Amino acid sequence: MEMETILAQNISVAGENAFYDEACKKLLANKIILAWIMKSCLEEYQEIDVNEIAENYIEGEPQIAQIAVHPDEMAGKGEQIIGEKTEDSTITEGTITFDIRFHALIPDTEEKVRLFINVEAQNDFYPGYPIMKRGIYYCSRLISSQYEVEFTNAHYERIKKVSSIWICLNPPKYRENTINRYTIQEEHLIGDVSEKKENYDLMTAVIICLGNSKDEHYTGILKLLDVLLSSEKEPEEKKKILQNDFDIKMTRRLEREVSELCNLSKGVEENGIKKGIKEGIKEGILTSIQNLMESMNWTAEQAMEALKVPEAEWSQYESRLKI
Repeated sequence: MEMETILAQNISVAGENAFYDEACKKLLANKIILAWIMKSCLEEYQEIDVNEIAENYIEGEPQIAQIAVHPDEMAGKGEQIIGEKTEDSTITEGTITFDIRFHALIPDTEEKVRLFINVEAQNDFYPGYPIMKRGIYYCSRLISSQYEVEFTNAHYERIKKVSSIWICLNPPKYRENTINRYTIQEEHLIGDVSEKKENYDLMTAVIICLGNSKDEHYTGILKLLDVLLSSEKEPEEKKKILQNDFDIKMTRRLEREVSELCNLSKGVEENGIKKGIKEGIKEGILTSIQNLMESMNWTAEQAMEALKVPEAEWSQYESRLKI
């Protein structure tokens, strides 16, 4: 019997665990999924077929949580894509890694050019700071890490464009089913002289917020990612939707093997959830409420509403808040 594609295997292994970080990264790192994200979010690829993007424009194999944002954290440890630097002289600040990082070629260019992209799966929309600022910081790190790799001395003309794409799994209601893109734009304050776009169009940050399946915008990449990362849909249901609605190739493996993998992943998740609920979920919610109140200048009620805390539970958090 024909073996499943790597994507199909990852879906089976992840099962309902896909909502959690490690499973998300494995699923998102598949080239066909990255191709869909690139086509939907980056203007360079919007006119190109997703299969062509996956086959001809994504270079090498995407790295999952291997490259440190603060590069000295990986000194002596990191594997690297050819031509890519993983270290420089920053001060260690606690390990934070790019979730998925890879190179992609930019279409219709006269020479071989690399587009650096990292994709982040973000489960907490309010981690104590605006996600957008972190996305721009990641872009800045991706640019600065090119020194002595893509360019040396004063050869800034060799700097390559970078992109940071954030997928938010549980955004507040007002952000559900939205995609926002942030780029560098030229403004003519006096006169009408124009710089070549490739000289300033060096970073793009994108925030993808998943949401309600009943919303009119629930289509395309928003539906694809929601199905892929769903903690409720069974693996076979996911495979069917991705194959029928998005023409993502799925082949079947022996039912026994699929069943064993799914049962294993579900057992791991159930144990993890039980332990997490007992030991840390309420503390995490409390911290998120406090962070929102401080960073957004919100009331406790506004913070809990944004976090979708059931109103019946508000009092137990209010009693512990430092108001």
